[in-house]
Amino acid sequence: MSTAVVPHQLTPPTEVRTAFALWLTAVAAGAFETALMLGRVPADQIAVGLVVRLTVFTAAVLVAFRMRSGARWARITLAVGLGIVGSASLVVEPLRYLLDGGSLADALSRADTLDLVFGASRTVHLVAVLTAVALMFRPAANAYFRKRP
Repeated sequence: MSTAVVPHQLTPPTEVRTAFALWLTAVAAGAFETALMLGRVPADQIAVGLVVRLTVFTAAVLVAFRMRSGARWARITLAVGLGIVGSASLVVEPLRYLLDGGSLADALSRADTLDLVFGASRTVHLVAVLTAVALMFRPAANAYFRKRP
């Protein structure tokens, strides 16, 4: 009988485990937002949008699992890919609206229930991403990623 040597496995610190849960929360919020928008997007744009989003969601979950296991590249990929680029994509439309002279009060006064639910989900999504990024670079997380091969 042969026994394989199993390297010592470090349990991820709370910051890394919480960041992982927040990445899953962000993906769930993104999927929810996608479902909400299906009725408002022209039919000819649905297929392409779904393929792109499902690809990003799947990659995000897979990379988040690798981050939780201590892969340094995964932490950087999440921070840059979703923390910076992804966050920018979440806020570009509202910022454009405000820069074009729109006001938050006006947008809220015209919002229907779907708009408010979408906005709440988008807020959860963005907060989850930004908090996950911050947690991945806390001292305990930094030590965990340094100890990983």
